[in-house]
Amino acid sequence: MDPWTFPVPRQGRRRFHAALLAALGAAPFMALGRGEAQRPVQLGIDAEFGLQNSTSAQAVELGAKIAVDQINAAGGVLGGRPLQIVTRDHRSIPARGIRNLEAFIAMPDLVAVFGGRFSPVIIEQLPLLRRAELPFLAVWSAADAIVDNGATPNYAFRLSLRDSLAMPFMMRRAGQRGFAKVGLLLTNTAWGRSNRAAMERYSATHAHPQVVGTAWYNWQERSLVEQYRRLTQAGAQAVLLVANDDEAAVLVREMAALPQAQRVPILSHWGVTGGKFFDEVGPLLREVDLSVIQTFSFFQARRAPLERFMATARKFGVRRIEDIASPVGVAHAYDMTHILAKAINLAGSTERARVRDALEKVPAHDGLVRDYRPPFTATRHEALTSAELLMARYREDGVLVPESAAR
Repeated sequence: MDPWTFPVPRQGRRRFHAALLAALGAAPFMALGRGEAQRPVQLGIDAEFGLQNSTSAQAVELGAKIAVDQINAAGGVLGGRPLQIVTRDHRSIPARGIRNLEAFIAMPDLVAVFGGRFSPVIIEQLPLLRRAELPFLAVWSAADAIVDNGATPNYAFRLSLRDSLAMPFMMRRAGQRGFAKVGLLLTNTAWGRSNRAAMERYSATHAHPQVVGTAWYNWQERSLVEQYRRLTQAGAQAVLLVANDDEAAVLVREMAALPQAQRVPILSHWGVTGGKFFDEVGPLLREVDLSVIQTFSFFQARRAPLERFMATARKFGVRRIEDIASPVGVAHAYDMTHILAKAINLAGSTERARVRDALEKVPAHDGLVRDYRPPFTATRHEALTSAELLMARYREDGVLVPESAAR
């Protein structure tokens, strides 16, 4: 008998030959599939890691790490490929952010980039993101123009606060507290201008509270007291502050040195929570009435999602929710990473355009911040709404808690 001849029954020969050909033909693809399954799918984080006293980039990374650990423990994406985080530091400098994006774009297995706290950096990056067709996931930055960028298709998605929600909410909160006149103290950046525009849109349809003036300051100014005085002398009974942690600390120290009668409440945007603001001001914060807008508080989280989060967070040194610095950055990045993983599986590919399209089609995700149904659509690249907003305050131990719990 020919050694290559097998005694296969006539009625089974066709079936046998088909199976043999399929097996021989599939062999190299099966080997390729195993290699493919071992290669990580990368997600980038471009943020202000090297900025002195900043905690926002580290918060975004922590949230993503906790989610990635959970996703990989459940089998990864695309039938077995693990997710891998790659970080780059722009130190809040737009030129560095652009160079970082160029490096991310060149990585063939990288599907998306998460951004950090600084809207001005991201706005400068938008043209490159558009040309490269790289999905960008905003999990802290709030300037409206990041998502409202005029691009079609739009590669920017946000799971974060936006200024057109933040400023109206702070204006309403000021009115609820009985302040008929307010002043705006704004950073002279795209972020500050975004908030000024949001205030103007709100005031066009709301007579109260009245805005008596806007004062501007430059990044890293060493004194803000003169801008603050101009607003109070114009009649402001409260000041709406758009600042990061360092400038806010300067203002609090200067306000605490004023006579008590000259101190008015501060309602702050959330940039102050992205660094070591409390460490900078310490006991002086007792002398100033300061509240800060948030989209989420671990103290108000739903029990089941919080338990899932904490079960993994303990691996990363988080023993209690009080241990979490910059809580919104952690929570937003955690939810967005899970949504991205679902989009990758829905796309069935790491091709960036297909992942972008799939982000608009993820049907639901029961997350830490909220139950998203759906997270995004073709006409809505914003995952959060005004329903998630709250005001928070620092306790005497430096922990940020909902305003109602701080009293």
